[in-house]
Amino acid sequence: MAEYCPDAFARRKNRASNKKTGDVLSYLGFVRANARLLAFGATAAFASCFGQTFFVSLFNPALQAELGLSSGRLGLLYSGATLCSALSLIWLGRKIDHWDLRLYTLLACLLMILGTGLMSLAGSTAVIAVAFYLLRISGQGLLSHISLTSMARYFDQSRGRAIGLASLGFPAGEALLPICAVSLIAAIGWRQSWQLIALIVALLMVPALLWCLKGHAARHAAFTAVQATAQGTARGAHRPAPGLLISDRRFLLCLPTCMASPFIITGLFFHQATIAAAKGWSLDWLALCFVAFAVTQALTTFQSGHLVDRFGAIRLVPVYLLPMAAALIVLSFWRTPLAALIYMIGIGVTSGFDTTIGTSVWAELFGVQRLGSIRATVSALSVFASALSPVFFGELIDRAVTADAIALGCMAYCLACALLSLRLRRTALPQAA
Repeated sequence: MAEYCPDAFARRKNRASNKKTGDVLSYLGFVRANARLLAFGATAAFASCFGQTFFVSLFNPALQAELGLSSGRLGLLYSGATLCSALSLIWLGRKIDHWDLRLYTLLACLLMILGTGLMSLAGSTAVIAVAFYLLRISGQGLLSHISLTSMARYFDQSRGRAIGLASLGFPAGEALLPICAVSLIAAIGWRQSWQLIALIVALLMVPALLWCLKGHAARHAAFTAVQATAQGTARGAHRPAPGLLISDRRFLLCLPTCMASPFIITGLFFHQATIAAAKGWSLDWLALCFVAFAVTQALTTFQSGHLVDRFGAIRLVPVYLLPMAAALIVLSFWRTPLAALIYMIGIGVTSGFDTTIGTSVWAELFGVQRLGSIRATVSALSVFASALSPVFFGELIDRAVTADAIALGCMAYCLACALLSLRLRRTALPQAA
């Protein structure tokens, strides 16, 4: 298939296909050649963080204190909003294939502005629920979807490189935004902080994203021309029913491990303020520890691809939850502020491995022909897991279950998943083509 986008790196590679690998552009050359589109992906990823659990949950203590909400009630509102956003994304997510990317991005930002503005006016549980929904569908949903989908679509031969670079927007937000949020809440109050975020999205993020898409019409026209040529072949492709996976033993052995990270990390991050209070940690210190989490996650993400290529994802599945299990032991038994740092680094390692291994293992188990269908099924289950844990952990907290006990329970789940996934190597077939 011919290259379909004005990707300078890929065009040069096509013209120099008869040369040796020494002529391939370096990462720096790749960035220079495709700076605008890569910046668009990274900016969209960064902007999505305003609707991610780690950021939204920093405002939980203020919401609970002012509106008299329990941890379980707030978790229920958040989980319900997350589930509704996941259902909406099934329909809205597909529109990126039909709408102009600039219009689609503008819609996502508009929903983000409405969500942040509404959160600043929250005076009842109904308003909070709608604000949560808008933040989740725009942040965790659409802006993340826009970032990764645009990189995968408009880069062909250099797709992995583009996704990796754009994904740096996520740890950048995780490193910077918690510190900024805690400082803003202390300086101007939580409602005014949300108002300022709305202005930042409207006056900075929207113009930056649209500027990065300058010349997008020509890029998309080239892409659609190639897609039209390949349409006849795609019509005859077999699409396996995702429901058949439920009866596959390999899928059932691997699924609990792949669900562990979104379930545990989302639940712990949503109730991080409660956990910090129980441990005697300040939110300022916890926000600084997010920098360690983000840096560790970014470094691990870069290294995980090499390890998967060398050892295979199936061999790594039983061990990649172990850093988080060790971190949860530290969280359970230590109260010193140093424990928060070690805990964040440990879950950062597992989080960094999660995306790479969680995609590669399905390709190794079932082959690449079914990968899209399998990933769609797993993503839907991951969203459900991330929606369930805030309300589940909140109910446990309301029933006087300690943060230490919750951490130990999560650690036991990680170890059980590791033992269960050891059986994958016995049941896995030779890697499919």
